[in-house]
Amino acid sequence: MKKVVSRERKMAAATYKKMRTLRSITNSHAHSKTSIILDATKYIDELKHRVERIYQEIAMAQNSTCQKSCPVQLRVEAQDKGFLIKVFSERCCGGLLVFLLEAFEELGLDVFQARVSCSEGFLFEAVGVKDDQGSSECLNVQDVKRGIWKAIQNWSNQVERT
Repeated sequence: MKKVVSRERKMAAATYKKMRTLRSITNSHAHSKTSIILDATKYIDELKHRVERIYQEIAMAQNSTCQKSCPVQLRVEAQDKGFLIKVFSERCCGGLLVFLLEAFEELGLDVFQARVSCSEGFLFEAVGVKDDQGSSECLNVQDVKRGIWKAIQNWSNQVERT
């Protein structure tokens, strides 16, 4: 009986120590295990968003050569069932829409909703959702961003050749 009680105390002490460590790492002021774990989950989500912003900054730096020749801005945001993709340029970008739609197809995205304007510059806003057919691989924001940047670069290279 003493071994069981001693073992349970050791486990409880180890759990308490882990919760205390988790609480300090996440700057949680909670006292219950459930609240500490919820705070940790929020903290992890916050870290994911920070990492995503860093990846975006890296991608922007890597694509600065394209942006110098074709000043196109790109934003990709995860949505519940897909991605919100925004492409903007202050100048007219004849033919870019075709390249963007081809990128959607290559990524396996269906256009759920879209808005395009070419009157004063170029604006493309679309919600892309993963089509039901095809591979079961999951896309993330970085994958979509890479695919769209590739399309923009291909368009830019074609424009420079003509």
